[in-house]
Amino acid sequence: MVGHRTGQVRRGIVSFVRRGGRITIAQQRNLDRYSDQWVIEAPAPAADPAAPVEPLDLTAIFGREAPLIVEIGPGMGESLVPMAAARPEASVLAFEVYQPSIGSILGKIADAGIDNLRVMEADAADVLARLLPADSIDRLWTFFPDPWPKKKHHKRRLVDSSFADLVAARMKRHGIWRLATDWEDYAGQMREVLDDHPRFVNEFREGWAPRWEQRPMTRFEQRGITAGRHIFDLSYRRR
Repeated sequence: MVGHRTGQVRRGIVSFVRRGGRITIAQQRNLDRYSDQWVIEAPAPAADPAAPVEPLDLTAIFGREAPLIVEIGPGMGESLVPMAAARPEASVLAFEVYQPSIGSILGKIADAGIDNLRVMEADAADVLARLLPADSIDRLWTFFPDPWPKKKHHKRRLVDSSFADLVAARMKRHGIWRLATDWEDYAGQMREVLDDHPRFVNEFREGWAPRWEQRPMTRFEQRGITAGRHIFDLSYRRR
């Protein structure tokens, strides 16, 4: 995993499973039509782990220099696309591992008429470790990551101390990491990890943040509320 010294990631355990998932006609059409414009292909890891790696050229990818917002696991893009549209001054890079979701995101980008959002079909932790420069992220959004509810699977959860080390290395000073989950024990894990981390400070003295009003309500979040689950929001600033 990631350490304070090495900044390297051992990808033996990942926080997702690549499910097949049937792609609809509309999603496939969006992939065919828009991938060249808005999907960024992640270079494969080098055969020699010690070989130097060229970081992503974010200026070339977005055609400008701008503050960078990263979202991990945006799903179908219900909140991602309107949030990117509301921030034309920023470049938004989203990591999503399911092609049907990417197809839906591309359609929403086209409908919104925006050009400040790019999507990578990749393991976010791997790309952050190998390809993103240090001190490059201004904002990180991690909304409703897979909770892996069974105890034996908790090691697969994205937000752990190793991932926090990695984020701290890639985020600019005073950058903001916003998180949300509807699983109480995962929320507690997030707080334990980040409250104890030397490079992050909780922005709210009471611990939990109020629901971030700038995050549009998605069908997924509404289902959790309807099922009686509480939504836990967190916000941390990089020291």
